[in-house]
Amino acid sequence: MGALRRFDRDLLVLAAGVLVLIPVPLFLSGFLLEVAIQTLLFGLLGVAWNLMGGFAGQFSFGHAAFFGIGAYATAVAVTDYGLSPWVGMLLGAALAAAFGVLVGFLSFRYGLKGVFFALATFAFAEMLRLISRSLEAVNAARGYNIPIRSGNPWLTLQFPQGSPNYYYVILALLALSLLAVILLMRSRAGTFILSIRENEDAAAALGVNPMRYKLLAVALSAALTAVGGAFYVQYFFFIDPELAFGASVSIQILLPAIVGGIGTTWGPVVGSLIITVLGQGSTALVRTPPPFLEALQGVSGLDVAIYGALIVLVVLFLPRGVFGTLRERLGAA
Repeated sequence: MGALRRFDRDLLVLAAGVLVLIPVPLFLSGFLLEVAIQTLLFGLLGVAWNLMGGFAGQFSFGHAAFFGIGAYATAVAVTDYGLSPWVGMLLGAALAAAFGVLVGFLSFRYGLKGVFFALATFAFAEMLRLISRSLEAVNAARGYNIPIRSGNPWLTLQFPQGSPNYYYVILALLALSLLAVILLMRSRAGTFILSIRENEDAAAALGVNPMRYKLLAVALSAALTAVGGAFYVQYFFFIDPELAFGASVSIQILLPAIVGGIGTTWGPVVGSLIITVLGQGSTALVRTPPPFLEALQGVSGLDVAIYGALIVLVVLFLPRGVFGTLRERLGAA
């Protein structure tokens, strides 16, 4: 009954959250709307990473590989073959899932765990970055500029600058991703994934196939990350190897879950919001500081240093993440 109540509660929170967020574009425009769209995008990427790194316990430092596959698959589909970006998004998700299964199988087959598995995922992402930089079939280091297409903007996923439709698209993608994760983690397969995270040997002794369910988590996590990559390239109309497969991309993807709470349903969403507030706040502080901090105005790189220091403080004092700590203290775990 407890699990059922938690299942119902998560679905109610998801439905209520979507209803609350739908009218947001009525109150935001321009820069603030762009910030809201990027917050939802990194919320989606954090939810995807959390499925593999949090619920399944397989810490990844190379999710840029899946993000880049989704972005490049969409860019190639739209630019080279004239297909709808929705088709590219599905192709990217399928390719990323397949690549994730390959990476996971090779890593798990040879017993890679913990930091060694994280380094293996990083190595695969770097491999894709280096290949894409020199492979002319995907425009090498030049990357792709997405052409403007005519036709129904919902089919081409191209809207006028400042359109709230991008907001609604990424909101729907985030909601569907959360729904998929909630349904998976409340299913029999989700129970097996959690049992493997807690004690893989004990789970295997009880008849659970660790390889099968870890690969399931990796595949779904990779596919959802690729969906985020596909949206990114359609929103910014450009992608290159650094933006797709760079190490900074992997860090940005895992930060929402770490700050919000690894292994919690809502932690990555909360973490994405906090990261956005900290990032924009540090930028605003350096750009227009209060009179007693006037000496800081315009100092190059200071906003990034403040942002990094704030993230470190959150991690040090709230190791379970903001949402994870609140949930623990409120006794709702």
